[in-house]
Amino acid sequence: MKYAVVYSSRTGNTRSLAERIVQVLGKDGCIYEGCADERAYEADTIYVGFWTGMGTCDESISAFLSKAVDKDIFLFGTAGFGGSQEYFSKILGNVKKNMNPTCRLTGSFMCQGRMPASVREKYLRMDPAKSGPMIENFDRALSHPDGNDFKNLEKAVLS
Repeated sequence: MKYAVVYSSRTGNTRSLAERIVQVLGKDGCIYEGCADERAYEADTIYVGFWTGMGTCDESISAFLSKAVDKDIFLFGTAGFGGSQEYFSKILGNVKKNMNPTCRLTGSFMCQGRMPASVREKYLRMDPAKSGPMIENFDRALSHPDGNDFKNLEKAVLS
């Protein structure tokens, strides 16, 4: 099986998941790894990774997914606000809407990802009554993706 790993990563979280996928599947079958590029369309299966903004993927991933034809697609991503499978499912549903209808979703994985320090600074300037839970979430996200996230990603990729 020829596969490709395409991803967009703003803070390095999604890139680390992409690198783990290549480790798990082995480099032999990987024909492309990197940002959205037409070379990836040569693969049988494409692992497509994204960072989350406004509840979905960025434009480069959206455009890439819409142009893929008759491919098996595995979606993976990171989101700063995490911890809820319901939230992750909603994001994955939004990203899936970008897929060309000829493609098949073969699997997916989402986990929390650390955010830039500027986000915490923004929260500190907000009303403490409102920002408390956001700061707690930010601090929780600092360790992600973590070892547990990588184990769960491996299970999802191999199943």
